[in-house]
Amino acid sequence: MSRLPITLVACAILLSGCDRSPATPVQGDDALAAGKESLDGATSSAAGEIDRSRAGEPVPDITLSDPAGESLSLGGGTGTPMLVNLWATWCAPCIKEMPLLDELAADLDGEVQVLTISQDLNGAQAVEPFFARNDLPNLPKWLDPETGFAFAIGAGGLPVTVLYDAGGREVWRIAGDYDWSSAEARGAIDEAL
Repeated sequence: MSRLPITLVACAILLSGCDRSPATPVQGDDALAAGKESLDGATSSAAGEIDRSRAGEPVPDITLSDPAGESLSLGGGTGTPMLVNLWATWCAPCIKEMPLLDELAADLDGEVQVLTISQDLNGAQAVEPFFARNDLPNLPKWLDPETGFAFAIGAGGLPVTVLYDAGGREVWRIAGDYDWSSAEARGAIDEAL
């Protein structure tokens, strides 16, 4: 099977799982604002639940790149626990989580790496303007335009977040958006430390 059909199948799976609102020119910014409101407790709701059914599975041996051309190989882990978030600029629940993940990344600095991996098919062309419009200084811009990571972990939609321990083994995952500012989230992340 050629690479193109695999990519198309992975994209169809990702698209089917994302709760998209009707497109508007500023959908991403509206969803991001909704996420910031949840920091104040005004609109917070956790759609995802912690799933430990794949605990122990290794992180996929995938190399990511960023818009500057830097690369990161995840095979075998990084020696530090990782919270890997698969997202896309067109996915409203993904965008809603971004400010929460940004704050979490600042809080966990040095303890756990928060890796945001865009599943946008046009890569940096979509991600760079999104980051330019939004204040997310603690989140990396890792790109996976061929959706290899999502395909490798069997993601059924976006967002998906997976916690890996320092050895690169899955601890748990969450499919759907989640309140990353909650005490429950911090307690669950502490399992990898």
